[in-house]
Amino acid sequence: MTVTQTEFRAAMLNVDIAVPAGLVDTHDRPAGSRFDVYRNNVAVSLTEALETGFPVIAKLLGEANFKAIAGVFLRQSPPEAPVMMHYGAAFPQFLREFQPLQHLGYLGDVAEIELALRRSYHAADSQGVPGDALAQIAPEALAGARLSLAPSLEVVRSHWPIYDIWAFNTYQGRPKPEARAQNVVVLRPEFDPEPHPLPTGGASFIKEIHRGRTLGEAADITSNLAEDLDLGAVLGLLLSKGAITNITAAEQNEEDQ
Repeated sequence: MTVTQTEFRAAMLNVDIAVPAGLVDTHDRPAGSRFDVYRNNVAVSLTEALETGFPVIAKLLGEANFKAIAGVFLRQSPPEAPVMMHYGAAFPQFLREFQPLQHLGYLGDVAEIELALRRSYHAADSQGVPGDALAQIAPEALAGARLSLAPSLEVVRSHWPIYDIWAFNTYQGRPKPEARAQNVVVLRPEFDPEPHPLPTGGASFIKEIHRGRTLGEAADITSNLAEDLDLGAVLGLLLSKGAITNITAAEQNEEDQ
């Protein structure tokens, strides 16, 4: 009897499923206990990959709870690629939808920060413009300038204080989170990515820049959504962390059209 890949994978990730009939070892004996050992090793490896990728979530849930929840997740979301550093892309959404965790609504968004940190780490390298690059542009041309952003930049939006929760569980001596919404930008000035809380309107401004808006257009659109947009703070953060990789002045934009 031939065992299909679907049958093998289902049994490998679920201890409640019997060893597939027809699965034998190298001596044509029923796999039995050997398959159980392999199945356990796979589950342990996937759980460890999740613990490595989501250390704050593991801390918030506690070791026993995290392992139990990871067991449910890995049955629903087996690896789609052989590289374990990519495993867990669906974990934030799983946490949002997992019924026993509905009273901890912030978990999925905090997990999103940890996933964004991983994506940022593996993103392509880039070189930021000098910190005074915007100051070198003539004031009348500034609004028409377009910014290119680093591939390693990631934005996470939330109704929860996700940066404060992440920081409180990552660094010593951080204050307890306050009840407020926070958007986070992950930046990688050198080799290690870091999350930063965004000023009001910062996430929307970055979104418009990603869409190809000019500096003036992005600022105007965002100001209509967030009257207290602190554009200087947003640009200062992006410049200081090397997240702006190119600035195309208004004159160049016109020549390209």
